[in-house]
Amino acid sequence: MNHLSTEKSPYLLQHLDNPVDWYPWAEQAFERARDENKLVFLSIGYSTCHWCHVMAHECFEDEEVAELLNLDYISIKVDREERPDIDQVYMEVCQRLTGGGGWPLT
Repeated sequence: MNHLSTEKSPYLLQHLDNPVDWYPWAEQAFERARDENKLVFLSIGYSTCHWCHVMAHECFEDEEVAELLNLDYISIKVDREERPDIDQVYMEVCQRLTGGGGWPLT
């Protein structure tokens, strides 16, 4: 079980049973990343996003992928509909760096 069990977002709750040790966007996740000297793996999406579901099935439900993420990163899952402020910042960065963008934004 990960750290999404108390969340209200349908999108975050869709990832509750993933083997990835997801955190919501919260200071606790960033404190753990600092304490363990780990990078943050950020994934932004929304509940009706087709490609978000594909990525969840092909990557985040995969035990091998989850093991790597859990070992080397602190993983944070964000619902863009719940936190458009965070989505806007990272989408702008993605667009400036790549000339495009979409979801899932990882």
